[in-house]
Amino acid sequence: MIVDTHLHLIDRSVLRYPWLAGVPALDRDFSYEEYAVEAHRVGVGCVLHMEVDVDPADIEAETIRVEGLSRQPGSMLAGAIASCRPEQADFAAYLERQRADPFVKGFRRVLHVVPDDLSEGALFRDNIKRLGGSGLTFDLVVLPHQIPKAIALADLAPDVQFVLDHCGVPDIKGNGEHPWREHMSEIARRPNVMAKISGVVAYADPGSWTAGTLRPYVEHTIDAFGWDRVVWGSDWPVCTLGGGLSTWVAATHALLSGCSVDELEKLLFANARKLWRLD
Repeated sequence: MIVDTHLHLIDRSVLRYPWLAGVPALDRDFSYEEYAVEAHRVGVGCVLHMEVDVDPADIEAETIRVEGLSRQPGSMLAGAIASCRPEQADFAAYLERQRADPFVKGFRRVLHVVPDDLSEGALFRDNIKRLGGSGLTFDLVVLPHQIPKAIALADLAPDVQFVLDHCGVPDIKGNGEHPWREHMSEIARRPNVMAKISGVVAYADPGSWTAGTLRPYVEHTIDAFGWDRVVWGSDWPVCTLGGGLSTWVAATHALLSGCSVDELEKLLFANARKLWRLD
């Protein structure tokens, strides 16, 4: 069974997504039902929903919406990584509300669409530290040149478990390995950071990539973090920009063809189950 740690659902009839206007290929509804048909076929059995950077006024409504879907018979949804705004004074009260809900497994603030210095603010950093000891994770989604900002957060909050999304978002289409490669080695030295092998097909040339194209990026991430500190995610529907869920799962299996059963299990489900208490 694969645990998909990075599913996005889009429902424009209920929630607002300002950023979709700039990405026409994703500017439509992507339902759980559509995802589930394909996910069942490729062996996904458990799913975490990842926040979709909704309008700030809709943040809590998004979690409520997904939690409602999780109660449907046969649902694979086991939890949510909720959106948050650590730069705001009301974060502490928001955190307490979410801690009361076991469906919420962690948080994410998209950092590559805001000024680089947002994560350097005193309030932002103090609020991130509040996650220490809560059992709630914080996903980091940054571009390669911003990885040092993520390293700074990890160093400032050693009691917080961070998860670096999408192998650090390498520029695969542009064959960009530097300074991404060096930054990934450095952030992996932080024991409170795990890496997510998720949706990197979206960063490759959609018309020409192969498993070999992805291999240097996926292998370096796993080599840097080790098999005990990696999890897998689809990044659906963003992965449809590079071929889709089935294609990404097939590429993952091709990339892992020489690995041991123990290594496969850790990446595909065991580490995620342990980290987010999904048993």
